[in-house]
Amino acid sequence: MSDRAAFLVFDLESVVDGRLVQVSRFPEEPQLTPAEAVAKWQGMLRDSGKSDFIPHTYHLPVSVAIARVAEDYTLIDVKNLDRPKFRPQVIARQFWNGWRKHLDRNRGEPPCFVTFNGRFFDLPVMEHCAYRFGIPVPEWFTMSGPGYQQPRNRFNTTFHFDVQEFITNAGATHANGGLDLFTKLVGGCGKMDTKGSMVQELWNRGEFERIDDYCTCDAIDTYLVFLRCSMLMGRITPEAEIQGWASAKRVAESLAPRSVAASDYARLMSRREPPGDDESAFL
Repeated sequence: MSDRAAFLVFDLESVVDGRLVQVSRFPEEPQLTPAEAVAKWQGMLRDSGKSDFIPHTYHLPVSVAIARVAEDYTLIDVKNLDRPKFRPQVIARQFWNGWRKHLDRNRGEPPCFVTFNGRFFDLPVMEHCAYRFGIPVPEWFTMSGPGYQQPRNRFNTTFHFDVQEFITNAGATHANGGLDLFTKLVGGCGKMDTKGSMVQELWNRGEFERIDDYCTCDAIDTYLVFLRCSMLMGRITPEAEIQGWASAKRVAESLAPRSVAASDYARLMSRREPPGDDESAFL
């Protein structure tokens, strides 16, 4: 198996910069702690009938897991950025500098980012970090050439393939159930004992590695859904999808010594075989 990564399947977990919320939303209340500023804004959002999810521009990444995928669609490994320190600015630098290194290693052929809903959240968070921390990424942010060829173009899947965009036909429908549902449909683990809504509280309690382990499992989930989508498109055969699952299990097992979550993932994952004509299609 080649070590060349043709795809970088990634997931991130983030927390809100509460001090940024205070200075930008409540500058007249400097006595507010970061946590109080976040809670106040969330309460205002709920009172107005909106979701209390703070916009991505106020988020910082505290975990990024990158599943490197070979040209034959097998999983090479999973890299966790800046573990065990989890410094947002270092995570951002490693993310973008790593992408540029892969670009050079591939002789200018871009490794394709693969995400689930990453066009809406994950990539905007990382782009915002590039702005905030002054990280030049000219190959990504270029505005030269036809718009449809630019890396950030919504329909340029050479640079970024959003699995949710594929499943929903570019937003024509809704992916109700999210990554958890689409992973479980093919036999992956989906959400286990940690969920995205818990990340802020886990961060506040100092459970950084638990967040990172959760992020790792989400990256593997995204890879498995990506495999199925690739099979639908005819990029791989059903047999290659099975090989991809085997590679994912090997990678999860290799992470088990440092992660109980990865160990559980490797034990529980089981590719769901399509039912025969006379078998029940219900789960």
